[in-house]
Amino acid sequence: MLTESQARSRALRLVAAHPRRRRALEAVALLELPDGWLAAGFVRNAVWDSQYGVATTTADLDVVYFDPACTSAARDRDIEFALQQRCPGLRWSVKNQARMHARHGHPAYRSSVDAMARWPERQTAVAARLDRRGDVEGFAVFGFAVLFNGRVERNPRCAHGTYGHRCREKRWAERWPGLSVDTR
Repeated sequence: MLTESQARSRALRLVAAHPRRRRALEAVALLELPDGWLAAGFVRNAVWDSQYGVATTTADLDVVYFDPACTSAARDRDIEFALQQRCPGLRWSVKNQARMHARHGHPAYRSSVDAMARWPERQTAVAARLDRRGDVEGFAVFGFAVLFNGRVERNPRCAHGTYGHRCREKRWAERWPGLSVDTR
């Protein structure tokens, strides 16, 4: 089992080493979104692809940011369009976490990380971005080591009941044989 420091280092190296992921990080960094991150499957899938010997599956490009001054869904679509112009052929999903609490019936979030702390799976509450020097930095609400434990686990902080449905819909155990997924 990896220590947290080893897991963090390995996960961020996997993200940084893949050219398409690196290009995505650079595209998001250029937008200078407040509290902006590439989250969830962007990091998680990099780890699981490596761990289970699966060809790279970078389809999940979930951009989260936190801007309470402009919570319009139209702004998210504008950002998606800008990212598609910078990186054609990639599918982007952009969500301002300053408005997402209402969708899930949560109290208002204070930041992107606060929002991630309430996502359905522990292994999804992870993100990466480029710092000002161009190095990959990351954050994992439950630590990076959970990405390497071979399981998908329910987030005990998630109040809404989407966990089982998401696990079945995402078909993670089929994409990464050997991964243990409890859909209850």
